[in-house]
Amino acid sequence: MDRIDWKIVDALERDGRQSFAQLGETVGLSKSPCWTRVRSLEEQGIIGGYAARLDPFALGLEVHCFVEVRIGLDAHADFEEAVMAHPAIVECHTTAGDSDYMLKIFARSVDHLDELLRHDLSKLPGVRRLATTICLKTIKRDGSLSAWANAIERR
Repeated sequence: MDRIDWKIVDALERDGRQSFAQLGETVGLSKSPCWTRVRSLEEQGIIGGYAARLDPFALGLEVHCFVEVRIGLDAHADFEEAVMAHPAIVECHTTAGDSDYMLKIFARSVDHLDELLRHDLSKLPGVRRLATTICLKTIKRDGSLSAWANAIERR
């Protein structure tokens, strides 16, 4: 990636809805070369798509939490398939340490979270243990990957 590609991904990360004309003006290119570079970044997998950022609180999902999950040794494939199908699980990551997975979920209330844990998540294939951490306040959300990756590359 060159200097202009970094400017493009930075600008799109901040506002993915801007036109190619606006983006080109921001990065110092005309519309057509800007479009060509964006397509190339998409084809390389650097830009993986465009989406609206939804506010969970505005949607009535006021409890944000992380759930550490330990599962049986032979249940990884079934567990991961069930996770992919479960709408309450926003993110799932494999981890090293005391847990096998870390889930990110939102709930309407603590009672709703309790219901999810008891009746849904604890019954996913292979689950042996759940440990839940409730987020009290989010300090930073949607940090800039382009700024961080660019800083690393410059070192």
